[in-house]
Amino acid sequence: MAKLKIKSGKAELVLHKSDKYVGIKPLHTRGSVRSLGVQQEVLSHLGGFKVVTLPESFQSVDEQLDRVRQRRDIDVGTHVYHVEGSDKPLIPTGEIYIHFEEKTNEEEQKIVLDEYSLELVERRNEDFVVAKVTKHSPNPIKVAYFLQSISMVRRAEPDLDTLLDEYNVAENISDDLLSHSWHLQNNGKVADVNYPLRRGADAKVLDAWNRLGNLGKRDVVIAVIDNGFDLTHPDVNQKVYKPYDLWNQSSSIIQGDPNFTHGTPCASVALAAANGSGIVGAAPMSRFMPISGTSFSIRATEEMFKQAVQNGADIISCSWGTTDANFAPGVLKEAVISKAAKDGRNGKGCVILYAAGNDDFDYINYYATNPDVIAVGASTSQDEHANYSNRGRELDIVAPSNGDWPIIAARANWDQGTTMRGGGDFRYWADGRSRGSKYKHFGGTSSSTPLVAGICALMLSTNPDLTAKEVREILINTADKIGSPSDYDSKGHSVKFGYGRVNADKAVAEAMRRKDAVAPPPPLVEERIQSGKGLFKFKVERQPSSGYAVQIGVFAQYGNVLVAAEQLQREFNQPILVNINELNGKTVYKVMVGPYSLRSSANDTRRRIVAAGKYTSAFLTNLEQFA
Repeated sequence: MAKLKIKSGKAELVLHKSDKYVGIKPLHTRGSVRSLGVQQEVLSHLGGFKVVTLPESFQSVDEQLDRVRQRRDIDVGTHVYHVEGSDKPLIPTGEIYIHFEEKTNEEEQKIVLDEYSLELVERRNEDFVVAKVTKHSPNPIKVAYFLQSISMVRRAEPDLDTLLDEYNVAENISDDLLSHSWHLQNNGKVADVNYPLRRGADAKVLDAWNRLGNLGKRDVVIAVIDNGFDLTHPDVNQKVYKPYDLWNQSSSIIQGDPNFTHGTPCASVALAAANGSGIVGAAPMSRFMPISGTSFSIRATEEMFKQAVQNGADIISCSWGTTDANFAPGVLKEAVISKAAKDGRNGKGCVILYAAGNDDFDYINYYATNPDVIAVGASTSQDEHANYSNRGRELDIVAPSNGDWPIIAARANWDQGTTMRGGGDFRYWADGRSRGSKYKHFGGTSSSTPLVAGICALMLSTNPDLTAKEVREILINTADKIGSPSDYDSKGHSVKFGYGRVNADKAVAEAMRRKDAVAPPPPLVEERIQSGKGLFKFKVERQPSSGYAVQIGVFAQYGNVLVAAEQLQREFNQPILVNINELNGKTVYKVMVGPYSLRSSANDTRRRIVAAGKYTSAFLTNLEQFA
């Protein structure tokens, strides 16, 4: 099959076999890849494989791969694929996520697995299993393709891995450098350059430190998920806490690959130590949990967030993602991220941040659209929108980064810099003037995101009881409106700036206020409402079966209908619809918010309900079904 259509996440991918690359898993990692019968190693790790080129020959890629597979020093070999219209390598990890139809039993499911010689890896519920191919299986792309046509299978998704985008801006390329850190406090100039900045166009981090009376607390842990961590760098080497490398599945972080340097500067913006030289991060006392190995793979996504949550991460900073619709995270990955945002920190939720991306698009990184994460864009040293920073209705906030004048961040010792502006110090410094061999100019939403992550750490330092939802709420409500008033809608949101530029001082002040505030006693009626008892006012009228609504649940107990209706009306001030029906001989009640004549209006309400955290599985429904 030269071309296959396969469902992956939210997309249907048209895949072509690469005629240039294959993936191999050597039995031993020592020695040159040339000794393995291949020509060149392109990527040292993608989905658990090395991506390599094969020696030129008159054989087809299938014949060459078969030859390599027969070698005793090769454990597994696989084809590499490309999505139609893209040259980005895509590789199947070997696992397949299979949702069976509800009425199939385990014996029937086993017949399906045996048909393709699949090995059961884990059963997640009675209808959902994870399986992997064996030596007797067709390749996982073909298996998933075949499974998707079987009546007993509702969905079969092969676990795929590809390169995700890192959101730095390459062309712009002690605590003695604190005076250069205009993003923390902007006094209107750069220390060693005759270049005017806009005074006050900063994140107010020094003001936040002064308000706290300290630089934060050591018991706050920031996990940075990325690639290319230099753990020997003086700004992070004393702060490392429970590191994990997805590629070798150990606490030993792979270092030194010149293809990966991004994690070092990102981490430094969040938490570089106040050690007397170099730069200082926004939360210099926080501990640093490096999780190395960004991945599109479902399994790897589960693993990276599981590691962060189980090892005590308070904040998770992600300066990577995609704006390619083919690789938008599907429901499985979104569920993983949302679970961490809700269940982490012993139920208070991990604070998760994603970069909006640097494509100058009118939509943001698909990973950042998850309503349970904080989507971060970039502003400049002039308090303007950074022209590369993606715009969109899901954008929450912006933070200072480059676009006018870059910031300074840590540099990995193997970082070769960029040659876009020539050699020498221009590889690392926008003006060609070095500020030390361990640092470089940096920017993009890759920089603004860990800056906000550090600010979140300051908030949790003073008020560790804040939930992830409350942290996001505070950041939004305390942000400074920059740009033109016309950039913001009636709700105070801008597609360019989100709810404004982050203000660390105001955010910390609000975190402190909430800690000190005495919660008012709940209304006396609340206990009775929770049980569905009490006196309620009704206005009942027949609703035409047209338009849209947001369904929040199906209830068997009428008392629960009263509870849900009261809560929804109180919080969202919207009409409530109830459909009374029969299910398996029992009366059930579908509770909905609406009606709306426009689908978009209903969807706006759905987002608000989901963001509120009570009814996260709310979905749109067409009222015509009740005709």
